[in-house]
Amino acid sequence: MSSKLDLSKEFIGRRALVTGGSRGIGAAIAQRLLDGGARVVVAARSRSDATPAAATFISGDVRTIEGVKAIAGDALPALGGLDILVNNAGGSRAFSTGGSETIPDEEWQDALALNLLSAVRLTNAVLPALRASKAAAIVNISSTAATMPVGSFAHYCAAKAALDTYSRALAVELASSGVRVNVVTPGPVATPSADDLRKRYTGEMGLPDDAFLQQVPLGRVGTPDDVAEVVALLASDRGRWLTGVNYRVDGGMTAR
Repeated sequence: MSSKLDLSKEFIGRRALVTGGSRGIGAAIAQRLLDGGARVVVAARSRSDATPAAATFISGDVRTIEGVKAIAGDALPALGGLDILVNNAGGSRAFSTGGSETIPDEEWQDALALNLLSAVRLTNAVLPALRASKAAAIVNISSTAATMPVGSFAHYCAAKAALDTYSRALAVELASSGVRVNVVTPGPVATPSADDLRKRYTGEMGLPDDAFLQQVPLGRVGTPDDVAEVVALLASDRGRWLTGVNYRVDGGMTAR
């Protein structure tokens, strides 16, 4: 008898909710869970061509309390419970080369709502369902910006740093309930939106086109699948003794 784990079956019977799952890293995470046999609900403001066809799509805005309540209210009945929550929705609309003092107050509010409060609110909304699960796992998607802050993105960096701290506190709090909480921190990953952001940043700062790549010891940007595979580890029974950990999937970028 082979002892090799069949990853195509590791999520059979599991129910997952992935925010920001219509494209990029979120879509790759949703597809990886589907490939492992999970039933998956994807929540995002709009569907895209990259949205996994086998996932149930729910339109919603995680930046508002009402949006979070609506997503939870639709997702839990559709799945019949919940085992895996991936808080992936995030990002930042503001960009300025003038430093943190030029970031408008409303952009700070938006960054906190999207990158921190969305995870807090949705976790709270679905926590009873997770506590009822026998294999509950929360994975929050952070960013290297949390530990490598830049003034022009201070609002985004601060929100992701707060998400990291919240996740550690939550991991300790929920451990006795059997709900595991971990963080995945991607480095530069090749997605259309991230590629565009890096291009604008290097251009406005007068940096070479490969400025981000030069910071990655492994010599390439990541792919959404690189991140999705680590999320799968943390959400599966393979990670059953892992909680309160922040996995940096960045090609060695933060190891310097």
